[in-house]
Amino acid sequence: MSTEILLPKIGFSMNEGVLAEWMVADGDQVTEGQPIYALESDKSTNEVESPASGTIRIVAQVGETYEVGAILGTIE
Repeated sequence: MSTEILLPKIGFSMNEGVLAEWMVADGDQVTEGQPIYALESDKSTNEVESPASGTIRIVAQVGETYEVGAILGTIE
């Protein structure tokens, strides 16, 4: 069963964010709670943790803007 990696709503007024950096590579093993990417919003840059443990499959590109709730990848 796979878990979707979704762009979170970090601030009350946040509607979108820029994927600043992946801290892992496609196919890497990750553990729940491990920082996996950096997200830039209007006010700050935040590290986002993995929601599950497993193999990460990345679909989102660094430097692109995504809406809150967008699927950035999955963990299988």
